[in-house]
Amino acid sequence: MKPKKVTVLKLKDILRLHYQAQLSTRQIARSLNVSRSVVSKYLIRARGAQLQWPLPDGVGEAQLRDILQPKRNGASTALLSSPDFAQMSVELSRKGMTRQLLWEEYAEQHPDNHYSYSRFAVLYRAWHKKQRISMRQTHRAGEKLFVDYAGLTLKIIDSRTGEERPAQVFVTALGASSYTYAEATWTQSLPDWIGSHIRAFAFYGGVPEVVVPDNLKSAVSKACRYDPELNPSYAQCAAYYQTAVIPARPYKPQDKSKAEVSVQIVERWIMMRLRKLQLFSLAEANQAIRVLLDDLNNRPFKQRPGSRQSQFESIDKPALKPLPNTPYAYRHVVKARAHIDYHVSYDGHHYSVPYRLRGEEVMVHAGEQTVAVFYQSKCVAEHPRSRTPSGHTTNTAHMPKSHAKHQEWSPSRFLNWAQSIGPATGRVVRYQLMSRPHPEHGYRACLGILNLAKKYGKDRLEAACLRAEKIGGLQYKNLASILATGLDKQPLETDKQQSLPLTHDNVRGADYYH
Repeated sequence: MKPKKVTVLKLKDILRLHYQAQLSTRQIARSLNVSRSVVSKYLIRARGAQLQWPLPDGVGEAQLRDILQPKRNGASTALLSSPDFAQMSVELSRKGMTRQLLWEEYAEQHPDNHYSYSRFAVLYRAWHKKQRISMRQTHRAGEKLFVDYAGLTLKIIDSRTGEERPAQVFVTALGASSYTYAEATWTQSLPDWIGSHIRAFAFYGGVPEVVVPDNLKSAVSKACRYDPELNPSYAQCAAYYQTAVIPARPYKPQDKSKAEVSVQIVERWIMMRLRKLQLFSLAEANQAIRVLLDDLNNRPFKQRPGSRQSQFESIDKPALKPLPNTPYAYRHVVKARAHIDYHVSYDGHHYSVPYRLRGEEVMVHAGEQTVAVFYQSKCVAEHPRSRTPSGHTTNTAHMPKSHAKHQEWSPSRFLNWAQSIGPATGRVVRYQLMSRPHPEHGYRACLGILNLAKKYGKDRLEAACLRAEKIGGLQYKNLASILATGLDKQPLETDKQQSLPLTHDNVRGADYYH
């Protein structure tokens, strides 16, 4: 049904309510029972004719109708000004921008020959539908950063040996502007993956709302279409930058089409140009990439106005969240369980936690200089990082004040258990407790040795301990090897038992364990 023409009285009311009552377009439309686009149309025409309220002298109702409702004299729509839909699609990526506001600006520029809002909306939808599929996905400014690795690698030459080593190329692109970042790293491992993110955020000078990676292991521990499990270290990095990570769905390339297009462009415009260049270090490779990257981002679009650089400056950059004061310091985050000696293991070294956490699952956050342990999101221990294999780092505050109060695991319990198997087993277990700065450090070895009786029997373990005393190999791995190879069944070279020399610096008297 064709809408009714607005009467002269309503035209006057529109001007009065806008200029005198200072009402908004929405309030005027609701008051007069007309659409917002109608109100906007007449206010735009009034501003074009420099009409306000009250009306100037000499402007009556007839003149007002001629100004605000001019006759088109049968002119066709071909005479109407065509909107710049390409530019408008860019503007729509700005946060808060609407088609209504864009139409109002268009109508204000062409007060006498513009399309109505309804026709404008129909024409825009038709234009948008005709665009390439890769351009039909709408991205808000500063919303998404797509990340991926190129399928090709860069060849870097070892200057000493002349051997070639492949380097991975990390690529990111912002959704709205397609502003691209790329760098070379040796691997796609977790430290390189997170380090590349840190440098990408610094390149953009801000942080997007969402990061969209693929399902590689450095990003996703367990891929799932509905609830993927992020790598803990990657999740911690995202939390530090206050951004969300939403991995692309497995086998859904449309979720990361922006990344795939950017990877293809980087491979064609950067990596192919570097294919004949001899590069001798990552730093040299990244310097060459940066020069070509600047050229890529300043290259004009073919189907859109401007370039990646200009679109980034005007659209994405103002919408990015600010960077934190200091960059994220990489920490490897892994699950661990506190053992009976209230220590957790990381990279072959053992770090203490409060003894009450024995048997509990904790999270280990390992950096270059420190190792922190978290229980239920609370830091319960922090130690200097040690790279001594099989060593112990113990905070005495984590130890129980009295072993009598914690008899579940104690030196006396291990000794009694070992003596029940045999005297040689007792001597070997005593050595585990005596040869360490704290008896608790030997709990794990004692438990491992005594549990061998479950697999091989008490008699064989006792025989293995006798042989271990003979050869001086009293560690768990020696006993396990003797039993696995059946050496405990072979006769000893001499029947005379060689007693274990107890000459360790930390020798304790027998009463210590009672």
